[in-house]
Order: sequence, then C-alpha cells, then structure tokens
Amino acid sequence: MWVAAVVFAIVLLLLLIFVLQNGQRAEVSFLGAHGTLPMGVALLLAAVFGVLLVALPGTARIVQLRMLDRRPITQPGGPPGPGPTLPSTTGVAGVPLPPRPPREDG
Repeated sequence: MWVAAVVFAIVLLLLLIFVLQNGQRAEVSFLGAHGTLPMGVALLLAAVFGVLLVALPGTARIVQLRMLDRRPITQPGGPPGPGPTLPSTTGVAGVPLPPRPPREDG
C-alpha cells in the first residue's frame, strides 16, 4: 500500500514539474470556444481526454460482457436445465470439433 502511495506521489511530482516547465501560453480552440492556457496544462488536459476517450468505450464493453455472462444459459427448444450444461460440440465460429478419441483406462 505504501509503495503505491509513493509511486503516485512521484508521478504527481513529475506532472507538476512538467506543467511548471511548460508555462508559455498556447491558444486553444475547442467547439467554438477560444482561449489561452499554459502549454503544460493544455497538454495534460489533452492526455486526460485521450485516456477518457479510450476508457469509456472499454468500460461500456466490459459492462456489456458482464451482463451477457450473468444471463442464464438456455438450451435450444426449452428452458435451462437445473444441472450442468453439456460441453459445446462446436469450436470457434461454429466449426464442428473432431470427435474425441476413446479414453484408455490403464
């Protein structure tokens, strides 16, 4: 726990140094809004928006997959049975799997 806190503090210190060293003004325009920001702040905001641009669709996909995983498994032609389901006889993309060789007990 302490290691994570120290690493986080070092990263924040490096970000602070980055912002302070890049203090020259930059003109920023976004959806009709115009303004000036320090260059370090503008770059940091661009990085944060980039992370959000990747994280939001990824989070939505994870939630979608979890919802599918919680859905009960239904057998074709009837309600789900109380016991375990049979293993699939198809592989990737619905291609039938080859038959298993007989087990040799010995």
